[in-house]
Amino acid sequence: MKSKQLLASFVVILVFCTPLAAQYASDDWKERDTWMNVSEIFEMAHIEKGMHVADVGCHEGYLTVHLSKKVTADGQVYAVDVEEYRLDALKEHLDDRNIGNVEVILGDYDDPKLPSGMLDVVILMDTYHEIEEYLEVLGRIKEALKPTGRLLVLEKLKTHKKGKSREEQARAHTLSAAYVKKELKQVGFEIIKEVKDFGNWQKNEEKRMWILVAQVE
Repeated sequence: MKSKQLLASFVVILVFCTPLAAQYASDDWKERDTWMNVSEIFEMAHIEKGMHVADVGCHEGYLTVHLSKKVTADGQVYAVDVEEYRLDALKEHLDDRNIGNVEVILGDYDDPKLPSGMLDVVILMDTYHEIEEYLEVLGRIKEALKPTGRLLVLEKLKTHKKGKSREEQARAHTLSAAYVKKELKQVGFEIIKEVKDFGNWQKNEEKRMWILVAQVE
């Protein structure tokens, strides 16, 4: 009986963990390009050659690799995550692709450890809902941006979690733009662009992506 219970527990863990890992593993990147319009994201953020940009919550580096190509060798990408194993995987991807314009940073849960006043753009993609000390982190990002710098937040809102509390949404790995707009303004950001419907996360109609672009007021 005990062995059967252990096996059942393992199956539950596998079922719940595998889809999440697949969203970010490098084997999934080409498929992800079919539903995530990275070029439009970069256009909204005004990312150009030679810029210094950050991918906060980079995981294995899907967006980091795209950013490194966009800013070219004249620019710099800061790839931040709080999990060292993800950054180890990212370093392997960078080595395999001979990418030299990325600095990998092990951040803290309340501090992404970005360079002060140097960044043109910071992107938080499907990451903000995971941050518990969000006001602290936003303050750190604000300090890292140049006076004309931009912050782009992309999240997905699951249909069955609309209208729920912030805490309930975050536990379900989703978040409403309404909460984030209030928090950005609270820290001193001005919302300069909002995209309420940026398509379906993983082509799932129950997970609608939205985008906020902000600048320091």
